[in-house]
Amino acid sequence: MTSGTEQASPQPRKRLFVSLMGVTCLIMVATIFLAWWIPNRGLANIHPNLPHIVGVIMVILSGAAMLGTGLLVLTTAIGKDLVMTRFMRLVVIKFLLPVIELVGRVIGIDKDRIRQSFVAMNNSLVLSQRMKAPPERILVLLPHCIQFAECEIKVTGDINKCVQCGRCTIKELVDIGVAYAVDISVATGGTLARKVIVEKQPKLVLAVACERDLTAGIKDCYPLPVIGILNERPLGPCFNTIVDIQKIEAALRLVIHHSECQTKTAP
Repeated sequence: MTSGTEQASPQPRKRLFVSLMGVTCLIMVATIFLAWWIPNRGLANIHPNLPHIVGVIMVILSGAAMLGTGLLVLTTAIGKDLVMTRFMRLVVIKFLLPVIELVGRVIGIDKDRIRQSFVAMNNSLVLSQRMKAPPERILVLLPHCIQFAECEIKVTGDINKCVQCGRCTIKELVDIGVAYAVDISVATGGTLARKVIVEKQPKLVLAVACERDLTAGIKDCYPLPVIGILNERPLGPCFNTIVDIQKIEAALRLVIHHSECQTKTAP
């Protein structure tokens, strides 16, 4: 995260993450090939058929890597749960992300750009499962920096303490909570966010945060599905940040049971 004035975060695109995923796949295939080719002559000394056996295993591993990459790309492209999407989320979150961040660092791509793309990729995988939940099982989790810094009433723990002065987006978020009957909480950090999730036991989390915190939260919460929305930081990080209310509403409409959802009445 850079200090100083920051512009509104751009709409994250999964294209970068997909491209780096393809590069990572090629590196993995090359590594697998080298792991077979280098000791090939030595293997032949043990048994004449051993190089062929190891070669078949390496081909299978390479095929699995390419197939997995292809399935991830196809799943996010068509927005439909094809096969093992939950397992693919695990692979992306726990394995591919650290490797892709390393590849990005080597070729000079900013870490936050990779994280933005990762969040978009994760959102696509979550939404491809077409998961629906009743309002009471959906948690909207907000960072404390979204509240006006000079407000004397801290809404951490209970967003309904807001006096509706309109100096920050908390007022609109309270209206969203009422209109859609969802639980909205403000957390001061990762530890409190995890505590809120444990206490409320949601089926799905809609989280607002910066790239770093969203990425960490998605990783910590797996297998709980998390849809991430990047905040905007016109005055710099962690100070009077903003969230696009329309993005939150759009996400809620996709995951909430229509029969349970109240008609939008927010002013």
